[in-house]
Amino acid sequence: MRTIFVLFDSLNRNALGAYGGTTVKTPNFDRFAARAVTFHRHYVGSLPCMPARRDMHSGRLNFPHRSWGPMEPFDNSFADILRKNGIHTHLVTDHLHYFEDGGHGFHTRFSSYDYVRGQEYDPWVATVEPPLERIRETFDPRHYNTEKPDKRLQHAINREAIVEEKDFPGPRCFASAFEFLDRNRSADDWLLMLECFDPHEPFHAPERFKAAYETGYNGRVLDWPQYDQVSETPEEIAEIRANYAALVAMCDDYFGRLMDYMDAHDMWDDTCVILTTDHGFLLSEHDWWGKCRMPYYEEVTHIPLMVHHPDHQALAGERRGALTQTVDLMPTILELYNLNPPEEVTGQSIMPLLSRGEPIRDAAIFGVFAGPIGVTDGDHVLYHYPPDLTREGLTEYTLVPNHMTAPFTLEELKTARLCPPFDFTKGVPVLGIDARKDAKRIPYNDGKSFADLGTRLYDLVADPAQTAPVVDPAVLQGLYGAMITELARHDTPSELYGWYDLDQP
Repeated sequence: MRTIFVLFDSLNRNALGAYGGTTVKTPNFDRFAARAVTFHRHYVGSLPCMPARRDMHSGRLNFPHRSWGPMEPFDNSFADILRKNGIHTHLVTDHLHYFEDGGHGFHTRFSSYDYVRGQEYDPWVATVEPPLERIRETFDPRHYNTEKPDKRLQHAINREAIVEEKDFPGPRCFASAFEFLDRNRSADDWLLMLECFDPHEPFHAPERFKAAYETGYNGRVLDWPQYDQVSETPEEIAEIRANYAALVAMCDDYFGRLMDYMDAHDMWDDTCVILTTDHGFLLSEHDWWGKCRMPYYEEVTHIPLMVHHPDHQALAGERRGALTQTVDLMPTILELYNLNPPEEVTGQSIMPLLSRGEPIRDAAIFGVFAGPIGVTDGDHVLYHYPPDLTREGLTEYTLVPNHMTAPFTLEELKTARLCPPFDFTKGVPVLGIDARKDAKRIPYNDGKSFADLGTRLYDLVADPAQTAPVVDPAVLQGLYGAMITELARHDTPSELYGWYDLDQP
């Protein structure tokens, strides 16, 4: 078996024609849908970037135990399991978070990897004296702060080195993937994970894609909205959305080149291709920009998944409406190579759903550590808020106490105590560290930074745009029951139930 696992970041489901999108032209994603099986109720698990990737690697949810952080020493990883069973695993990525304090241990589980530099605030271009005046003239100050060194200023500096289309990190990722395929396409037993940070913000696309979505806006660059409520004018909103559309169009174009490569080298008969993302992004829907800080609306949590399996080409173009989520990818990938998932895995392989249409789960829960918990059965979705997002009482469980861009503070580490193992730590005790409400666990995702809009239920069949919450006691009872069941399956710590005012099983 050979597998190409294509993971984009922040690829909105409703941007793709195969899912009914009309605002962006995506002929190649749609062309792939005609070859693949398209899953229509695929959901996230843990949010955002690195928690989602821990879900994908380990086959179980991150958010009930820990915030953003590295792989744990006891974690399973599909890449590592394949490698140890003689399958060469190769990662091509421009995702800078792997190379921060809070993201290490993922790329090293692969047999080999290539890191493409330059995305977002990657500390790539070293400029002692940045061209501040030129940056101020070019970038809108609401999106780019030039008053002090920060992440957005670093990105503006990086862009000075991105001149031609071939310089962009996304195209360079595909170029690296083609190098791998040129060298290895005649071999068997490999997995290529092609992971592109695009179309994650900042929404910076080559000019030919931007030209296709011109809005007439002639102000300074607006392509990196703050995770906050919308305050921009209609013209500015249109410009930001157009920049996102251009970046999605670029992703579509380069994915089409991958399909062309497979056509040219007759790879469809012996190569599995998986296409998905980690989460979506609000582009002014519900009057919000971003993800996680607001309720986990469908635009953020309901994501695309398409799978081409060489043994099931007769299913090309079919669609599946049963629930799946990101934790299900890990056992699916293992099954492709006839490997059984470790007993700690809670995800379910989608192969029965792919080949026979058999549902694999009744509900999916998702969330951010210390944020509201979402649960869906596919027809309804519930966002459950605790009584007070700023109160104390939660614990971070980890053996690798790193936040996103720095280790835990000394004040946090002073609260550390050794706690008994969980059912997924392979008998290893873990550190319990007080989850301080003032800790910067994930930017914009701590306590008071959440927009506490209150627990709410939506009918996704009657109101797919989620314009108005509904009241339905019977549905609420069923979803709360599913939430408790899923939390128990993940050996959720007892204090979490009390913190959320949930009944402990």
